[in-house]
Amino acid sequence: MKRAFLFCILLIISFSTAMAQVSIDAIIAIIGKEIILQSDLEKAYAEYASQFAVKDEDEDEKCSVFEHLVYTKLMLHQADIDSIVITDKQVEAALNARINYYLQLTGGDSRVIEKHFGKNIAEIKNDLRGIVRDQMYVEEIQEKITSNISVTPSEVKSFVNRYGVDSMRIIPATYEFGHILKTPLVSLDEISGIKDRLESYRERALRSDKKEQEFKVLANLYSDDPGTASKGGNLGFVERGTLYPEFEAVAFNLKSGEISHVVKTKAGYHIIQLIERRGESVNVSHILLQPKPSSEEQVKTIEYLDSIKKVILDKKIDFSDAALLFSDDPNKISGGWVINPYSLSTKFDQESLEPTTFATLNRLIPGEYSSPIIYIDEDGIVSYRLLYLRSKVAPHKANLVEDYDVIKNDALDEKKSKAIEKWIINKVKTTSIQIKEKYKNCDFMSRWQIN
Repeated sequence: MKRAFLFCILLIISFSTAMAQVSIDAIIAIIGKEIILQSDLEKAYAEYASQFAVKDEDEDEKCSVFEHLVYTKLMLHQADIDSIVITDKQVEAALNARINYYLQLTGGDSRVIEKHFGKNIAEIKNDLRGIVRDQMYVEEIQEKITSNISVTPSEVKSFVNRYGVDSMRIIPATYEFGHILKTPLVSLDEISGIKDRLESYRERALRSDKKEQEFKVLANLYSDDPGTASKGGNLGFVERGTLYPEFEAVAFNLKSGEISHVVKTKAGYHIIQLIERRGESVNVSHILLQPKPSSEEQVKTIEYLDSIKKVILDKKIDFSDAALLFSDDPNKISGGWVINPYSLSTKFDQESLEPTTFATLNRLIPGEYSSPIIYIDEDGIVSYRLLYLRSKVAPHKANLVEDYDVIKNDALDEKKSKAIEKWIINKVKTTSIQIKEKYKNCDFMSRWQIN
């Protein structure tokens, strides 16, 4: 089950361009009203083989992939019975979170992501949309099955005794750190110039006989949005509630083909063209220009952070007080300590840090401060920050003293997996399931008691 869960996550995290060419597309399984096609299995296996560098077709691995597909369809069948609703807004929020995670890993450079997948951001989101929606349904059913499950301290100890200390997982190096963030000032002249440029682009598009085409050309040439510039600024259809509020307020009030005046959001300044509206969804294009601080202002910011570092090192103020007084981070109420948005703890491993931050922290020893380094947030805003490494834990095998919570979660996952396995066996008895004879020897068929 854990392998199936891992694969389910990997399907969302990474997309391979390798796809199997299937000449005959037959139905190989029916679970309630859900079906699995031969092409579904071939495509999923091709992705799995690509991710894990599987060269020769392995029947056991293919059965594991097929198990995941059957498991997903059984969960989707239950979600339909339970009338669970996942809205477009929820899906878009999950997609945006995933894309923002990718962007953080690449330092805000969407070109790296697009090169890896061989597609632009909009196409990646379109490919992921159905998978993310299905996964959200699966998670809802999993939550219903396991919501009341917990583990006691004695069960955690039994978990360790059962598998042995040497079998515990390897904990990667983790870091706890704080930062003092400063955003260089942008001059009023820079902002005024950007507004003038956007208005000139608007006038140029309006004068054209082909407004939409002209807008695309201008976005491709000048927009600072790396995710949409290459496709003419087009965001595709987006639900209300998924964009910046100021952006939405204008976009949903435009007429088809109309181009807005300048709109300010956290990301910068935009002009927006409405392509089409369908109820609470709009297909819009935009041109984004982000004000850039001058080199002089950037130098001033670096020097300012250096002066704060000196004051701290001279013990005239401690780090947390300095963060509260001087940092531009809206979350500085934590005293400057950075919270991992994925675990909601103060601990980060390499995978949850963008490369520049990781490289800097990895060179520090606990209690040491970095020099000011550049930081680009999810909105593309350029800042600088001073990092303080509070603690660093070297890679090690999980143990009950240092990593009780990690082992507790592993024990809890195992208990939940067993509960889900039991649920599946019971569900199979009351669900119409038909699976092609050729897959009868797959392990899950006997384990789940599927006839």
